[in-house]
Amino acid sequence: MTDALRQVPLTDGPAEIRGALEVVPTEVGVLPRRLPEWTVAQSDASMERQATAGSGVRLAFRSAATVIELDVLTTVPMMAENEPRPDDAGTFEITCDGVAVGEPVPAPVGNVQLMDLTMTQVGFVAGRPATVRFPALPAGPKEIEIWLPHWARTELAALRADADVEPPTPTGNRKWLHHGSSISACNEAESPLGVWPVIAARAAGVDPVNLGLSGNCFLDPFVARSIRDAQADLISLKLGINFTARAAYRLRTLGPTVHGFLDTVREGHPGTPLLVVAPIACPALERTPGPTVWREDVFHATGDPATVAAGALTLEVVRRELRRIVAERAKQDPNIFYLDGLRLLALDEADELLGEGLHPTAAGYRVIGERFAEMVFGAGGVFAG
Repeated sequence: MTDALRQVPLTDGPAEIRGALEVVPTEVGVLPRRLPEWTVAQSDASMERQATAGSGVRLAFRSAATVIELDVLTTVPMMAENEPRPDDAGTFEITCDGVAVGEPVPAPVGNVQLMDLTMTQVGFVAGRPATVRFPALPAGPKEIEIWLPHWARTELAALRADADVEPPTPTGNRKWLHHGSSISACNEAESPLGVWPVIAARAAGVDPVNLGLSGNCFLDPFVARSIRDAQADLISLKLGINFTARAAYRLRTLGPTVHGFLDTVREGHPGTPLLVVAPIACPALERTPGPTVWREDVFHATGDPATVAAGALTLEVVRRELRRIVAERAKQDPNIFYLDGLRLLALDEADELLGEGLHPTAAGYRVIGERFAEMVFGAGGVFAG
């Protein structure tokens, strides 16, 4: 720690944590959570890893500081047989007055959750807090946001700066809450600012809350209640890939479950613009039902296409059903809308923009974010300001 740096409290102080639904105290400091802590009792370890990952979460304040230090403790899941690498915890990024400054800063590997091939934790190696330093920031008062690593749990232990820190100036922007799967969490993005909901939000001038939960977008009631109780001016729900890949529903059960999820959201947001987004391209699941498997790092569907007639789900079926549900609800709800995910990333782009047949590449996420901003927030879009 540089002697000239001043300690800034992380609780009851000037810094604001944005993009989290709750901030809870820990032995280390504070932990931003993208789902409230009460959901732990109703979920599992996989969901908890996603709820505490930092996609879209940032620390905001106003300062003339040119040097900032942040003490953090990350928690990183990795395969038990692997040795930690410097990039295993992702990176931090800092913006000043909305502009990214410098290169992304590697996040230190702290705690390590040792996982087996089924992503079940089989061990734990405790780590210690470490310091992330942001030097040579522009001179003069400025709005600062420090964006947390998007795929790692990050506890904040201490904040220091070489100038006074004040609360951030209210942005006056609308708050956009987005829920989705790993395709919204964007683990494959190059950095926190490469997450597609962040790209879209920054382009559109809205404040994002990203509830992209890798492998866990299953229409869970506790997620619906979390969204219901959250502040939001705009809500989007990108549904389909996880429950299709796991063969979690049949056609008969999907409709009532989607309706129930939407009913719960509407209890807290009766007139909020609400966009249901169907899946982007995924060649393996377009006409073949799940469940899916990975073979040599390629995504495959193992279901029988003949079972679609009996109610098995493919992405083609899911898109059609989501469109139907939204059309039915729109007869009484003028603020619900539908977006076909193929408009964000189409089948003829899959070879170029889907790295292993499921997740977009970093370039793919940029394409999705830019298209979403134009289609949804731009002139004539359903979220146009």
